[in-house]
Amino acid sequence: MVTMAHRPWFRRPGRVIPLAFLAAGILFAGVADVSPWPAALLIRAMFESNAAKTVTEMLPYVPDHGIDETLDVAYTGTGTGANMTFDAFSPHSSTGPLPTVVWIHGGAWISGAKENVDPYAKIIAARGYTTVALNYTVAPEATYPMALTQLNTALGYLIAHAAELRIDPSRIIIAGDSAGAQYTAQLATLITSPTYATTVGITPTLSRGQLRAVVLDCGIYDVSGIPNAPGIGGWGFRTALWAYLGMKGWSTTPGGAQMSTLDDVTADFPPTWISGGNADPLTAAQSKPFAARLTTLGVPVTSVFYDEGHVPALPHEYQFHLNLADAQNALDSTLAFLDSVTKG
Repeated sequence: MVTMAHRPWFRRPGRVIPLAFLAAGILFAGVADVSPWPAALLIRAMFESNAAKTVTEMLPYVPDHGIDETLDVAYTGTGTGANMTFDAFSPHSSTGPLPTVVWIHGGAWISGAKENVDPYAKIIAARGYTTVALNYTVAPEATYPMALTQLNTALGYLIAHAAELRIDPSRIIIAGDSAGAQYTAQLATLITSPTYATTVGITPTLSRGQLRAVVLDCGIYDVSGIPNAPGIGGWGFRTALWAYLGMKGWSTTPGGAQMSTLDDVTADFPPTWISGGNADPLTAAQSKPFAARLTTLGVPVTSVFYDEGHVPALPHEYQFHLNLADAQNALDSTLAFLDSVTKG
């Protein structure tokens, strides 16, 4: 009979770990070395928990009446079920087509849902816009370029059904946060650069004349440095991109090159609103270089950035934390930008 006193343990200073847990850890590490699934699902759980808290923070700022909702509308394309749906919102008093903001949620390409951005979409809708929050299939369930293809299909569906959704097809703004901003930049590059569209192999469903502008919050526009990125953040991005691009050596794949739109944007890229928090490492590494690149090309850019010592320190996705004065200012700036690009 083996008693507790004689049970084998793995000992570390200040800690005693049962061998069963050690074995589980070794098994996890072994599987994680050959598949992105275990780590991707772990990251997803963390992201989904944070997203739920952020939605709760936004709810007090959402109008409690005056917004018409059309929920869980299916668009056609490659994929099935809830992944291929959208929610649309319009002011109840509106009678005709409105300038439209199509929002693509973030989640590191491996998590997230349209419901994460529905509150923000409703807030914008209350200011006189039709807003649409899109779903798409996240990784590892689907790999590149399925989600990009789905989003392109969704844009075509919105144009085809513009009248019933109160969408003005000549005044479309694509917006996104985090990975959603990466998708937004990639879609806008597809729409404005025939050379890039040919390289990717996707025919845009939206024309340059229909795309008035883009809104980019806390995004990723160049993944070339991520293979050497330090710390837990670098590990997380490498894992997410492995899941999304379908190969552990994703940096050498065509998709890995196509995701980085920094060098593919042209002077025809639409007017851009772009922001990131001063405590978000993606701001210095991604948002500011992208804004600078667009400015060099002559693209009109409205940027909202903060000094390094700004207090409070603004985290990734700060714009959704509407209890912060800086988030409210970012919202006001976004709305002013939308007004300016949709006139006429």
